[in-house]
Amino acid sequence: MPNALLATKGLTIAADDVPLLHDIDLTIESGTTHVLMGPNGAGKSTLGHALMGDPEYTATAGSIVFDGQDITEFSPDKRSTAGLFMSFQAPVEVPGVPLFTFLRAIVAQRPDLKLRGPKLKKRILEIMAQLDMDPSYLDRELNVGFSGGEKKKVEMLQLLLLQPKLAILDETDSGLDVDALDTVSRAIRIYQDEMQGTLLMITHNTRILEHLDVDQVHVLVRGRLVDAGCASLINEINDHGFERYVGQAGSGAASVAAAKAKAEAKAAAVKQETHFDVAAAIENMEAALEAADEQAGE
Repeated sequence: MPNALLATKGLTIAADDVPLLHDIDLTIESGTTHVLMGPNGAGKSTLGHALMGDPEYTATAGSIVFDGQDITEFSPDKRSTAGLFMSFQAPVEVPGVPLFTFLRAIVAQRPDLKLRGPKLKKRILEIMAQLDMDPSYLDRELNVGFSGGEKKKVEMLQLLLLQPKLAILDETDSGLDVDALDTVSRAIRIYQDEMQGTLLMITHNTRILEHLDVDQVHVLVRGRLVDAGCASLINEINDHGFERYVGQAGSGAASVAAAKAKAEAKAAAVKQETHFDVAAAIENMEAALEAADEQAGE
């Protein structure tokens, strides 16, 4: 398809040798809005993380082509530089790193944006004004002590600052009150209208979809894409749930779902035991900033 921005073909994903996603064929055209729906535990977030190159997940078959380039083996940073972006259900807190330092570091990886010094600060403040964010946030440690709504605003700030070609938004509306939902929806509309952005919305809650023009809906059940359709499919799912898709996920679906739950429980346990390396994060950011300054001749 000539306008395909993202195309997966036969993509199969595993974690710790346990298959989680099976034979995923997904095509997203530039400038469109796609929605990925499914019951809890279906593998929606797994697909998002796999598309972003999360090392926890391995592509055991198939391919991911983005903007005409095979990125199946790309690391997350290379995928980000190529124009992929993902917002998370639960953004991580990074003690010791001010929000402005973080934003400056990620923009340093995108010289094509031509944002540096006063120009960068001005652009950040413009976006913060659009999102009703207090500029004092820039001096606060990244996400530390932030409410759920504030963390999601920071994610939207990154979205509008980086202007990715494709944004994967994973449960962006999760836990938001009415005001925060309005702000997030506003940011998404700005991304679509002013930046001609392309969206993959991962959700099982349709509140935020009421604010968007949806081009196509995909249904994921037990690690398999089992249906696709236009926006009217959202209303069908709202009315009837996912019951009619039970049993369509292929033979052995129950055992696969059990294996998926086991692998995810193991991954969650590992994450709980893992201490976030703040020193390494700061060192990586400082290295990125030094490289950007050297490149600019500062």
